[in-house]
Amino acid sequence: MTQAALAAPAPLSEGSLPLLGAYGLLGLPLAFVALPIYVHVPKLYADFGLSLSAIGAVLLLARIWDAVIDPLIGALGDRWGLRRAAIFAAVPLLTAGLLGLLHPPAGEASVARLLGMLLIVYLGYSLAAVNHHAWGAELSSHTHLRTRIVAVREGFALLGVVLAAALPSFMGATLAEGLGRLSWLFVVILLLSAAALIAVPQAPVSNAPALRGTLIQALFKGRFLRLLGVFALSGIAAAIPASLVLFFVADVLQAGAYSGGYLALYFVAGAAGLPLWVWLSRRIGKLRAWGAGMALSILVFVWAGTLGAGDLIPFGVICALSGLALGADLALPPSALADVIEREGGGAGSYFGWWNFVSKLNLALAAGLSLPLLAWLGYVPGSTDAQGHVALAWVYAGVPAILKCMALALLWRQRVAIESA
Repeated sequence: MTQAALAAPAPLSEGSLPLLGAYGLLGLPLAFVALPIYVHVPKLYADFGLSLSAIGAVLLLARIWDAVIDPLIGALGDRWGLRRAAIFAAVPLLTAGLLGLLHPPAGEASVARLLGMLLIVYLGYSLAAVNHHAWGAELSSHTHLRTRIVAVREGFALLGVVLAAALPSFMGATLAEGLGRLSWLFVVILLLSAAALIAVPQAPVSNAPALRGTLIQALFKGRFLRLLGVFALSGIAAAIPASLVLFFVADVLQAGAYSGGYLALYFVAGAAGLPLWVWLSRRIGKLRAWGAGMALSILVFVWAGTLGAGDLIPFGVICALSGLALGADLALPPSALADVIEREGGGAGSYFGWWNFVSKLNLALAAGLSLPLLAWLGYVPGSTDAQGHVALAWVYAGVPAILKCMALALLWRQRVAIESA
């Protein structure tokens, strides 16, 4: 957001519920497309005959590309200020990329095709997501309305995750068939969501600094770096159990058949809890409410570390409570970032470009650190070794609890500096 945009009247006011829905709806297809890539594509291309090592290498390269382009897209968005046009430009990239990814011609499921389609999908996703998030920060100068804007967007995103997780098994007899039909449903939802953005106002934008200055401006803002540090530490803590939950359910709880239900419960609880965090942030402030969510996560992680085989109901309660805490992580940090952008000045795209870069880096670090650590500790997936299960429970629950404690302590220490006028 430029200084001119900050000085202009806010394009969205309290009570604009239809416009909130029109803006937030795009969160659904963006989450909808992300889940199959992370969860289903490795299995799909393994079924097509590609080796796991090749698939893993391609996914790593594509995810590096995905993270690196976000700051540049954010800076370009600030230069041009055409949030809606950028999202419209992303629609054909997302459509062509996902259809090409999930509909490979017979005998052509090659490494080159997989990489090419992933690069196209990630380019479209980043172009849409960075500009959508920056647009949300520019929609209002009212601090509590910003939280509502983010909560609506993340509520639609959680709905997209649940649908993308549940529908493939109902839409086809095989994974390939279900994902193929799912991709066409995605296209319809994406087009409808993009069309809804026509009704959403945009903040006026003046000339931004040169591209290099726009790209790095956020990195010289003290409040932003303080908030980003807390976000990164908390995000790694949340990403580790997300990477390990299927192993934990299958080997520690001995309940692999229920993993889908647990995931659905987690995301539904996250969506249901969003109004609570919006309400709490009004009463005690965004950062304190976020800290309360972290404290809940810590208690849940500690409890999860005590579970063993057959503890199905306690883990269901843990999924519900951790999903509730997820709502705080989704709604409050981006809203706090919008407040920081208003205080620091500069383009919202640059801030959200680096924000998304760190978010994606968290996912890579979580898998890159936790899986080798588990192997070093002696855990082998599917084994009955009790020592390996203890190692899995400790890394799944203990390490995130420690990291969340560190994030909470850092938030408490930095909150005054972040919120200062």
